[in-house]
Amino acid sequence: MNTNTLTEIKIENMIFEIRGKQVMLDSDLAKLYGVETKRINEAVRRNSEKFPERFCFKLTNQESKFFLVAICDQKNNHIETRGGKYKNPRVFTEQGVAMLATIIKSNVATKVSIAIMDAFVLMRKYISNELLQQKYINDLVIQHDKAIKLLQDYFNKIEEKKKTHEIYFNGQIYNAYSKIVDNLKEAHDNIIIIDNYADKNVLDMIRNLKTDVTIICKSKGLLKEIDINKYQKQYKNLKVVYNNDFHDRYIILDQKEIYHCGASLNYAGNKTFSINKLEDNIVKKSLMEHALMIL
Repeated sequence: MNTNTLTEIKIENMIFEIRGKQVMLDSDLAKLYGVETKRINEAVRRNSEKFPERFCFKLTNQESKFFLVAICDQKNNHIETRGGKYKNPRVFTEQGVAMLATIIKSNVATKVSIAIMDAFVLMRKYISNELLQQKYINDLVIQHDKAIKLLQDYFNKIEEKKKTHEIYFNGQIYNAYSKIVDNLKEAHDNIIIIDNYADKNVLDMIRNLKTDVTIICKSKGLLKEIDINKYQKQYKNLKVVYNNDFHDRYIILDQKEIYHCGASLNYAGNKTFSINKLEDNIVKKSLMEHALMIL
């Protein structure tokens, strides 16, 4: 190979990464040195002590199949340079190429070796720059992910607050009804509904629930005895306790969570009102104890 031909070849395009190392194929080195591939491998076999595995190694069958065929698409080319019989190629690291240059001695080999060394240096700079750029990109991604997480947390808090503190305006009857039914479904064992103006509509809300339900309401209210009797003949989950201690409306779930309802359950949505989940543990405990004492 003459010098003019060498300058036209981009040796860095012949440098690949295998097993985390930058290497060159024996056949590519043979082309550059102007010899047959077998001469390169003969030099290695005759001087095996000078070529430890960190200097050169043969590809496995799997590596050859993936690297030469899938990536380089050079299998046919390697068959030709190996006498028509395909063999797993040997690859050389930068140290291996330098050692090879001391064995294959010629003017061409010297110039080629210098060009190869320069190519390896160029590739190291390229990879170094790529790593710096990748680190910069990674840092941006991390910052971006942190920003996204902050936004997600913020919106999750808003959504959570919306779930526990909601307001319904005049005319939003179904939305309010649906919210109350959803709240009731959160219970697993028992529900206490405190509502002086509970009526037959409340019975409709609880009839499909699998939990025990206790309604605390004032006597001679809107919940008629006939409605209670007919309900209890079909459904076995209801207990009604008459008591006039409460002014506000509450829904107590499993004796753990409490919702304060600004309107009676049967009138929800007819006027503007809010449903709020009580968060203060002292208030919750006090209210719970008072309700249980009545029961």
